[in-house]
Parts: sequence; C-alpha cells; structure tokens
Amino acid sequence: MGQEIDHSRFSEAEFAAFGERLRTETARLGQWFEEEAFSVRDEVGGSELEVWLTDEGGRPAPVNERYLQHLDDPLVVPELARFNVEINTRPRPLHGDALSLMDQELRATWARCQAAARDMGLHLVMIGILPTLEEGQLTPASMSGMERYRALNEQVLAQRGGRPLQLDILGQDHLKAEHLDVMLESATTSFQIHLKVSQRQAARAYNAAIILSAPMVALSANSPFLFGRDLWDETRIPLFEQAVEVGGIRGAAFGPLKRVSFGSGYVRESLFECFEENAQHFPVLLPMLFEGEEAASLPHLRLHNGTIWRWNRPLLGFDDDGTPHLRIEHRVVPAGPTVADMVANAAFFFGLMKALLSRETPAELLLPFEKARDNFYRAARLGLEAQAEWLGGHKGRMQSLILDDLVPLARRGLELLEMDAADIGRWVGTVAGRVANGCTGAAWQRAWVARHGPDWPGLVAAYRERQDAGRPVHEWDI
Repeated sequence: MGQEIDHSRFSEAEFAAFGERLRTETARLGQWFEEEAFSVRDEVGGSELEVWLTDEGGRPAPVNERYLQHLDDPLVVPELARFNVEINTRPRPLHGDALSLMDQELRATWARCQAAARDMGLHLVMIGILPTLEEGQLTPASMSGMERYRALNEQVLAQRGGRPLQLDILGQDHLKAEHLDVMLESATTSFQIHLKVSQRQAARAYNAAIILSAPMVALSANSPFLFGRDLWDETRIPLFEQAVEVGGIRGAAFGPLKRVSFGSGYVRESLFECFEENAQHFPVLLPMLFEGEEAASLPHLRLHNGTIWRWNRPLLGFDDDGTPHLRIEHRVVPAGPTVADMVANAAFFFGLMKALLSRETPAELLLPFEKARDNFYRAARLGLEAQAEWLGGHKGRMQSLILDDLVPLARRGLELLEMDAADIGRWVGTVAGRVANGCTGAAWQRAWVARHGPDWPGLVAAYRERQDAGRPVHEWDI
C-alpha cells in the first residue's frame, strides 16, 4: 500500500486485466519457490513507525502535506489521514551493535521530525490511539491527498454494497458506532517490525511470528482509549479489524476470510500458500496496471498483498542486486511510548524469533493455531493480565509467562545472533522492567486518568512531556 496510483476510478476491463496479471504473477512466484530463487541474505531487521501530528492542545492536526514539504525527508511519508505520517528505518543485519545503531537512527530521525514540527507550532506523538481524537474528525476531508486512499475507500464501500462499517468494541466500557468510510483505520498507529528470512526458514518464521503475537501485543499495549471510552489494552486490534471489514470472494463482505485478521492458519510448506490465498480468496481492491521494466518485480501481486492486512504479513521484496527476498511484517505492536520502548520491543521480537527457529521441534507443533489465536485476542483485550497457553500446554498469566519463559528465551536468541552483550542486557532489561511492574503504555494512561480524571488534552500533554524526556514507560511517574 506504499505504492501510489494515478487514478481512483476503475473500469471492469481494468479489474479483469489486473486479475489476469495477478494470476500470472502468482504462478511466477510459485516457480520462484520451486526454484529456491530467493535471497539467502537473511536475519536483517527494519521497522516502520506511524505517528500523530498534533496542535498545541494535543488534538489531531490535519496538515501532513505541509509538514512533509517542510521536513523534506524521503524516509518520512504520508499515511491515510492528514494527521498521520510514517517514519521508515533502514534495514540492518542483526548482529553486533545493530540494536544500538537502530536506536541511534530512530532517535536522530525522531529529533529531526520533532524540530520540523516545532517550526510549525506542532508536536509529534507516538501512541497507538490518540486520546483526544474525536469521531467527527474521521471524515474524507481528513484523508491524505493521495489517489490510493480515495480508491481504497471507494472499493471497500463498494464491496460492502454501501453498508456502513459497524464499530462494536466491548472492553471496560462499550463503544458502538456506525461509519460511512474507512477513516476509522487512521485512528490506529503502529510500530511495524520487519524481519528478512531465508526461504528455508520462512514457513517456520511466519508461524513463529503468529505464536509470538500474543506476548508481543501484551507487553507493548498502548491503546486503551477511543472516543472517550476505556476499551481494550490494545484497542487498535478490534478497531482496525472492524474499520476495513470486508471478506473474501465467496462470502462477499461477510465471508469467513477477512482482509484484516489473525490469518486462516499456520502455513504448512511455504509462504507461497499465503499468496495463493490472496489470489484465490480476496477480490481485487486497486486494479492499477503496471507496464515495462516494473512488471518484472511482480507489482500486481505486491499491490494486492498490500491490501490484505494479516497481523503477520508475508512480504516480497528485492535486494539491491534484484534478487527476490522474503520478509515477515509483524504488525501487532503499537507506536510508542518512546524510542527506547520500541527498540526494546523489536529486540525482544528478534531474539524470540531466533530462539524459536533454533529449536529442533517447530513451535507450531507445540501450540495449535486456534490456541495462538485465542491467546492473541485475550492479550489484546487484557494485556499482561490475560491467561495464555504456551508451547507444550503450559498455562498461566501472560505477565508470568513473559518473565519466566520469554525473557530468558529472548536473551538466548540475541546471543545466538551474536548481538553485543551490553545491548542484550539493555533492551531485554527494558522489556523485563516494563513487564515486572506491569507498566505498559496502556497501564500508564489508565493510571494517569485514574488520578487526574478523563482530561484527554491533559493526558496527551503529560504523555508527550514524558515521551520527549526519552525514558522508557516503566520509569514514568503519573
């Protein structure tokens, strides 16, 4: 979905032509899998960070076009709403001082972005859902001026037959609402972690990322409030799923396979199964046709994949020399609360992935997909208090599971990656400290409101002050 398109209205002929090219490119991708044509340069990590532009009062500021012109940084690009932007990082081989370099790069980019915002009398906030956001601000007037977003909105509504999108989230409070466009999606901002994997490890890596989604969303939760309601620890999860609720081909808008979902199951043999599912079960949303040299990079397949938002999404990319490669995009982690927290989250994920992939028995053989899925939604709703089942049937509270089982596992994985010892201690220690005292971003926000009341601008101001200081969230006062 990072690709721009040049128009938003499409003919039946364009849909037919795109469908034919998608089938051809899917078959070509299948040949690449058979030929083992993918890059062996694996264990490379990167990230994308979605953030909010706010005014002095902590309210969304829909000015990303002017802001991006002023910033003039190719690594920072528009998002769906005019009050969001996305910050990209450069991929790095995961060894040695990679985590320190990731931290330094993201801090430097964040500092430049903040300085540009201050020049305009604005602030940047990295948080899963901005507490000052009002439902009335989520309209097409707040949509970024890019054709792909207009087209996405039109096609989602068309596939729903014009039916409004229904929002129904039961948490500590109950929120029900009806919306006539996809702008609800823009209320969710995330820190997406990318991991480049070899073809040999790709299937196991994808399944491991699915299994790790529950503890990762629990330890990183930062989105408890939406439209003044206290909902899930990570309300982004149900909000995004309901904001673009269209299903697969056979069931139209209400089919069993949803475009935003935990997925339909583990892969059995290869990641090609996901791309086959894309082509066979999901209608085309954006039938933009590509010609010339660009067609060699399977652009129709990649654009279609970009309109299917599994919480763990397989990606096809290319090395600098043109060799195709495979990545896992881990999408469950919210933005914020600080750069330190996000680098720690990425480090923890990289370490856990390496550790699980180094085990002789594949993790998916020790935890059925249905258990991993149930763990995920309980963790998104209840955070560290959620009950979970881990590999081999071990059950317990998520907080204890992370501290007793996953902290040593992540440390071991980072050691296998030959990360610097000081970095391992720092970043794993940050996660362990956060989990031990139960102070995720969601917990801090709720504690602040419990003490000061539902003063949403005050909450954003207090959050931003501590975020700017840079100390991880478990060291914040209220």
